[in-house]
Amino acid sequence: MKLVTRAAWGARAYRRPNGATTYSRARRGVKLHYLGTTYTDRTHDRCDDYVRQIQAQHMDGNGWSDIGYSFVVCTHGYVYEGRGLKRRNSANGSTSLNEQDYAVLLMVGSAGLTKPTDAQLHGARDAIEHCREEGPAGDWLGGHKDGYATTCPGAVVYAWVKKGAPRPGGKPVEPKPGTGRPVVDLSQLLAAAKTDPPKKGTPVSYAGVKVVEDALVQEGLLAKSLADGHFGTATKAAYGLWQMRCGWRGEDADGLPGLASLTKLGKRRGFNVTA
Repeated sequence: MKLVTRAAWGARAYRRPNGATTYSRARRGVKLHYLGTTYTDRTHDRCDDYVRQIQAQHMDGNGWSDIGYSFVVCTHGYVYEGRGLKRRNSANGSTSLNEQDYAVLLMVGSAGLTKPTDAQLHGARDAIEHCREEGPAGDWLGGHKDGYATTCPGAVVYAWVKKGAPRPGGKPVEPKPGTGRPVVDLSQLLAAAKTDPPKKGTPVSYAGVKVVEDALVQEGLLAKSLADGHFGTATKAAYGLWQMRCGWRGEDADGLPGLASLTKLGKRRGFNVTA
């Protein structure tokens, strides 16, 4: 995730005590928002100016204690920290709704630029997953209009939300089943990664490879045509990208699955892991 901290984008200090109010319980999920006004795209060096403009409108125009959103995502895929993971947002319409879900804004409007860029959708997906993994937030996902009388987040963003907010090029994110989740054995997966032949049509050594490949496809890291059950060069490269997305670098992102990275992938994509 390309996170821009409050200090990095030049946020004003929030007002106390209201701006320091923390969530009193875990969040149900995440709500997506749009600007609701005309928006014109800009070069990335001007995006922080706009985030500061939003904060000024919220604090000086609305009388709020800070920018209202938990996070803001620009068209270049950068995620700007608003109130963040701990402080209660003020964008969802009421205190109870703000308490219930995080608020993530995509910098698109009701006119002008209305369709998010692929980079922005990746950034928004990063923000959603950040809220789920670090928040904590549950799997529920919706728009501002869910539970509040508004057109926000607009038809384009809301349609993406209702598909499960998939990454561009990947499958829609399916709800995680309550039972019957596939189980991937790490030791067998590693063995397959070291022995599976690269040619299509030849027998695979472990069926769990396809489960992992499908997850990488959903993450937008592996082409669907290459998810053939073989942990070959393409799958290894895709898994290395996944490891880097998790924060590993160098030898720790060599494309060979480890317990931590595989468990994280399974948590997001509906399978369990055994070592």
